[in-house]
Amino acid sequence: MRAAICDMVTVARLLNLTLVVPELDKKSFWADPSDFEDIFDVRHFIDSLRDEVRIVRRLPKRFSSKYGFEAFQMPPVSWSNEKYYLEQILPLFSKHKVIHFNRTDTRLANNGIPLALQKLRCRVNFQGLKFTPQIETLGHKLVRILQEKGPFVALHLRYEMDMLAFSGCTHGCTVEEAEELKRLRYAYPWWREKEIVSEERRQQGLCPLTPEEATLVLQALGFTKETQIYIASGEIYGSARRLAPLRAAFPRIVKKETLLDPAELQQFQNHSSQMAALDFMVTLASNTFIPTYDGNMAKVVEGHRRYLGFKKSILPDRKKLVELLDLHQNGTLPWNDFALAVRQAHEKRMGQPFHRRIIPDKPKEEDYFYANPQECLCEGTGCEDVLDPGKSSKVTM
Repeated sequence: MRAAICDMVTVARLLNLTLVVPELDKKSFWADPSDFEDIFDVRHFIDSLRDEVRIVRRLPKRFSSKYGFEAFQMPPVSWSNEKYYLEQILPLFSKHKVIHFNRTDTRLANNGIPLALQKLRCRVNFQGLKFTPQIETLGHKLVRILQEKGPFVALHLRYEMDMLAFSGCTHGCTVEEAEELKRLRYAYPWWREKEIVSEERRQQGLCPLTPEEATLVLQALGFTKETQIYIASGEIYGSARRLAPLRAAFPRIVKKETLLDPAELQQFQNHSSQMAALDFMVTLASNTFIPTYDGNMAKVVEGHRRYLGFKKSILPDRKKLVELLDLHQNGTLPWNDFALAVRQAHEKRMGQPFHRRIIPDKPKEEDYFYANPQECLCEGTGCEDVLDPGKSSKVTM
């Protein structure tokens, strides 16, 4: 959501067009009815970007469907650069006056974008998108409660029903649960991939870590029973049963529902995006951030933590971890060797500075702009030293 909004502001600036405050998806799995102004401070959004682009809350009446006007609807082509928008999209506005982009995620390329526009993407993300006062107040309270108890790890445990159904990952699930997840995947026509072999996907590193796997990885990384761990997620699939090993190993596990009075969370119930905004604030403030899957939120948090001074983010190499976990659990790899291998595999996956990996003609496989917005992380002649040009990786295929 954040990345899509940042991209559309940037496209509006590039084309010198007026942007209507974005509409949010209400048809996803979670069916969240929240509007933009329920999550973000809309006045701040408009005012903070007024020097870059004109933003209005709604379309003028003459362009309203109530008055018979039908906006031209289209999804922009994914991962598109400046040339695409100037040559193919801008002429459409002369003809249609209003265009409704009905899909806006990953519609702007990671690389090959002018520096000024890359910096604008960051300005929107890090300054323009401020949460509502209600979310900010409660988010700050959550952070304060956690910090008063000492350092804490934010574990983004993406072991939720939608993720498992979408990805086809059923490792550790019962036969009945696997069938339930498969039925859900078939129920959503826009989830295009249907027949998935779970174990193949897991071996490729394409599945979120299970709570049991996350427990072993955290222990191998050196976290102990005294570690305070905040679970940033929606409802864990399998609920308390699947969380039991994690709780046994780390008794100081908490989540927003256990830290706050139910009355404080009541206004956010059934609004998954607003609940996620609270988690987002906590993940940014945490001493260490660990995502069990590199989805959109994990990537945006990773990039934001880089912007905040390269705060420690342990980014699991899931393909390597699955290999090590299986060897350990079948008795081939003793604990000490397993723990050493896990630590060695992640020495350079702690959110350190590095250049974004560029893969020509394969934008989905290259490093995501919002996970590493390098153009916004340092200024001046010392940037190469900060980003360490020796670690720059450009892949040609």
